Amino acid sequence: MSDVIAKAVEALNGKIPDGFDGSAKFEIEGEGSIILDGDGARPGDGEAEVTMKADADTFRAILEGELDSTAAFMSGRISVDGDMGQAMRLGSTLG
Repeated sequence: MSDVIAKAVEALNGKIPDGFDGSAKFEIEGEGSIILDGDGARPGDGEAEVTMKADADTFRAILEGELDSTAAFMSGRISVDGDMGQAMRLGSTLG
């Protein structure tokens, strides 16, 4: 597991300590994938209701509160495939 994935998993579990009511996958270009569901965040590449793809810098900025997830989507820095309702709920949870 890459350091980027390990840090992202730790950050997600810190922001959403009780897990997420639904399922989401984060694909970080060149690093790997993270699954987030009711059990929390963990490295993995399984099925999810929504998949978000971006580069490592974009995910880091979102997790650190430097970039709003909606702004990242609107500017094309993050792509979303699947349930947009889940993506919006997750975006509001991440801040």
